Amino acid sequence: MLRRLKAPSLSGLGLQRLWSDLTVRRYRHRQFVTIVYVVLLSVLGVPERFPALFWPGAILVIVGEAVRVWASGHVKKDKCLATTGPYAFVRHPLYVGNNTIVVGFCLASGLWWGLPLWVALAVAFFPPAISHEDMLLHRLFGSEWEDWRMHTRALIPRLTPFRLGIRGEWSLRQSLRINGEPLIAVFLGGCLYVLHLKLT
Repeated sequence: MLRRLKAPSLSGLGLQRLWSDLTVRRYRHRQFVTIVYVVLLSVLGVPERFPALFWPGAILVIVGEAVRVWASGHVKKDKCLATTGPYAFVRHPLYVGNNTIVVGFCLASGLWWGLPLWVALAVAFFPPAISHEDMLLHRLFGSEWEDWRMHTRALIPRLTPFRLGIRGEWSLRQSLRINGEPLIAVFLGGCLYVLHLKLT
């Protein structure tokens, strides 16, 4: 006797988890979305349309990666609350760096839709990520985090550092090795090179 085949369930296909990720836990995919968008801008880019925007865009990419290198050398994940270096000015400097990088690629690509679409993606993915990370940091560091949060905005930097005169230790090894910043820099440089080739 033939057994009746059951239609695969949503959970069996992984669609239920995907839907949950897209509606509740979008923050889990923020890095993937950022990388895919940079690749998309590089492949589809037409920098020859607005050649004057290529170099300002490239400079923003370099500045954004420099912010990432600076920030990743100060953060001590789950060990102590980072409030020095760029964290003395803004709570999420890595996201500031990421957004600066993508805005740079939007300009360098010459695509009119690059920036509006990125604004929509950033609004969809980064606020949930910020809320999630703030919740974790609050749980770990309590009143210390509350004090830092009260004086330091999430993405808009302060004009003066939080707690004047306090300097944190920046670790080149941590920034360049543990956080994989050299690979990120090479990836970004390769994407800029692809766009630059279209200019010549």
